[in-house]
Amino acid sequence: MKPLRYAVEYAFVLATMGLARILPWRAVRGLGSALGGAFYALDGRHRRVAMTNVAAAFPRKSARERRTLVRRTFGHFGRLLFELLKFSGLSREQMLERIAFEGVETIRAAHAKGRGVLVFTGHFGYWEINAIAHAAAFGPVGVLARPLDNARLHGLLEGMRGCTGNYVIYRRGALRRVLKALAAGDAVAILIDQHIQAPHAVMVNFFDRPAATTLALGLLALRTGAPVVPVFSFPLGPGRYRLVYEHAVSPPADDSPDAIRDFTQRCTDVLEMQVRRYPELWLWMHRRWRDAGGPFSGPGMFPEAAPEKGGGEE
Repeated sequence: MKPLRYAVEYAFVLATMGLARILPWRAVRGLGSALGGAFYALDGRHRRVAMTNVAAAFPRKSARERRTLVRRTFGHFGRLLFELLKFSGLSREQMLERIAFEGVETIRAAHAKGRGVLVFTGHFGYWEINAIAHAAAFGPVGVLARPLDNARLHGLLEGMRGCTGNYVIYRRGALRRVLKALAAGDAVAILIDQHIQAPHAVMVNFFDRPAATTLALGLLALRTGAPVVPVFSFPLGPGRYRLVYEHAVSPPADDSPDAIRDFTQRCTDVLEMQVRRYPELWLWMHRRWRDAGGPFSGPGMFPEAAPEKGGGEE
């Protein structure tokens, strides 16, 4: 059944891409909203996960307010899909015409240090468009990601991600590739809001609840000394986006036994601040808070990485 399902998924996305790229932006947003609404109505499992998460994060909201928020979240992710399919087909010049950058001095100063840049965000706003636009304006990004199970969809998504020069870094050999990217002066993008199992995580507080969070960002910051810059993307209207580079997060203190956890907490706090401001733009459908099932002291997705400064390749 999987081959058939994968073929149907691929055909649907390919047809959706063709449609999105010929329609005007308002129609694309409308179709995306409709798709999100359909998933809200039909996908009971993820709707229940989102309702549970929203209730725990915002206990003072009424049941009606929570339902409205979850419905708006589904609508946002429907729009994200359609708009990504359309945006990735634009020329570099057309892309940049649709982006309002804020904090440009921050990202340029970070690149000027000559150690590459670690940028982080979450499944928030238009993060995929964010990475594409960053490469169009400031140079390539190595995106840490996992491959999709559907090989055809995986190839399609990788092509969209790479349309302005970005490349995906997968787990096998990740440390060497990340260090090479940073040494070349590229940015490396990491999402810090997915549940990670031990020993690849540290526990931090996210919405006043313990959340198992990747060690990768803290380990890389400590090892390489690369600046760490939060970045977030927001809709400005049909086909227009605001990309905000916030002030760099101070690096972890290498003389602290909890340096990685403390640093990861500070980065998570930055993400939480944005999610609280714009909760409909975050992935509430993910089971973010789970029992990690063990201690959180391992080396994360880079088992060969020692938590010490002094970048460069192995």
